[in-house]
Amino acid sequence: MKSLRSRFDVNGLVLPVILLLIWQVLAWRANTPLFPGPLQVAQSIAKLYPAILGELGHTLLRAAVSFVVAAVIFIPLGILLGRLRLLGALLEPAIDMLATLPPPAVVPIVMLFAGTGDGAKIVIIAYAAAVPLLMNTYEASRTIHPAANQVARVLNLTRLEAMWHIDLPASLPMIATGIRLAVSSALLVSVTSEMLLATNGIGVLIQRQQENFQIAGGLAAITFISLAGLIINSLVFEFEKRWLFWHYQGAGASGRGQTS
Repeated sequence: MKSLRSRFDVNGLVLPVILLLIWQVLAWRANTPLFPGPLQVAQSIAKLYPAILGELGHTLLRAAVSFVVAAVIFIPLGILLGRLRLLGALLEPAIDMLATLPPPAVVPIVMLFAGTGDGAKIVIIAYAAAVPLLMNTYEASRTIHPAANQVARVLNLTRLEAMWHIDLPASLPMIATGIRLAVSSALLVSVTSEMLLATNGIGVLIQRQQENFQIAGGLAAITFISLAGLIINSLVFEFEKRWLFWHYQGAGASGRGQTS
């Protein structure tokens, strides 16, 4: 099994290597700084990596703070709206509308009330992270099996106790999915907001490199933010599997039962 898994891992590298080779050949044929190949990008990485790492730190810090703000506010709000069915039904159209509103569209409104400082960027990034957190948590809490509510009544739990002891644990698998989507959204919008508002961050570095026609430098910065996103997503997924081991064990047992 281990050798089979490793073979699949190696096979997954074949296509990226082929694409990199094709890209390098096309870059050699173009012979222009405006179309650098992987070798030129690697040279830019070796030259710019101290600056890239510094700017990446600003971006990751903004994304992390914004995600925490969104999680602290909107996960409890989603559970509350799922518990209070009437209030949830009244607000559901507004939630659906916000879900279709791209984060860059709220930039002018945020600038009007929060200016252009770090607070404004955190609001924009937190908004991007809030949408998947709120929608997944609300949907999970709203669709909890009725038997769970009967258990809460039998145990004479208050509404707050039922939210904590029943709604939250039952909603965790969908909340975890929302967390993974929110982390990706926070990182993406963090870079975008920096291009529009910030004076530091990986988004600013990418924009400056492109404005100076340093395409290889811009691609080097994009490479770093892509790798950071891949690593963060993998870490979040590993944490989710450990945190929700009971969920994945149940899903594996169900799959084996259906196969047999």
